[in-house]
Amino acid sequence: MGNSYAIEVEGLHKSYGDIEAVRGIDLKVKIGEIFALLGPNGAGKTTTIEILEGFIEPNAGQVRVLGYDPARHERTYKERIGIVLQETEVEEFLSVEESIQLVRSYYQNPLSIDDVLAATGLTDLRKVRPRKLSGGQKRRLDVAMGLAGNPDLLFLDEPTTGFDPHARRDAWDMLRNLRELGKTVLLTSHYMDEVEHVADRAAVMISGKIVSEGTPQELAHESEPTICFSADKNLTFPKELAADVNQDDDRYELSSPDLVKTLHVLTGWAIENSVELENLSISRGSLDDAFVKLTQSSEEKSED
Repeated sequence: MGNSYAIEVEGLHKSYGDIEAVRGIDLKVKIGEIFALLGPNGAGKTTTIEILEGFIEPNAGQVRVLGYDPARHERTYKERIGIVLQETEVEEFLSVEESIQLVRSYYQNPLSIDDVLAATGLTDLRKVRPRKLSGGQKRRLDVAMGLAGNPDLLFLDEPTTGFDPHARRDAWDMLRNLRELGKTVLLTSHYMDEVEHVADRAAVMISGKIVSEGTPQELAHESEPTICFSADKNLTFPKELAADVNQDDDRYELSSPDLVKTLHVLTGWAIENSVELENLSISRGSLDDAFVKLTQSSEEKSED
């Protein structure tokens, strides 16, 4: 195992009785990158992350996080990681600044209070008490408390659950600030657009295995581009149209690996048969499409 990675996992297994939660995964997260671990509920993400954090021990495999074995529970290791859960309890009578200062006091080399506030966008709210913060601002405080100890690696669980669109984009800016500070971030999220905006790389985990890994753009390419349009109901397309067709009332969606050929056949057939293709649009595959495809494919294999 080299020294250019914050996280290195080889052949990781974890079972609970007869249930195999993690089934031999390999994973590497580079120092200084934002890495997203994706998957449906029950995929094994939480178990994997709790092993990396040192809360549970694996049955088999090698794990190195910042060069440490998390299962040894070394203090020096714990001081180098930050953990932000989906919900964090804070003292309601302390201000934002006082809450962060309290956490800073637990560490030997904490991040300066001004750097924490700036990175999380809380500078103008430093004297405000948590009960007066909005949901998005409270989440920023959660991240600030996880960042206070100046960790090299931050575990971030569902950073924007329940946020409105504006608050989510503010949170994305915050995550980019963490990258500029040189922090490595391992996050989980059910929002694929979020991952596309903030993550350098991502892995999709299903049924205890990693089924795909790469940049968000590389993962998105695993889904096929689509052609959408509205037309008269119950159209009969030519055999030459090599595409999967989904119909919802008068709305059609065609998926095909050969977009140019499919579009050529479709438009030629429409002209010959005087078919109006209203609101015609073409879209490349998205990470959300790829995630759904990977999940459905895994479910189909498990049923066979």
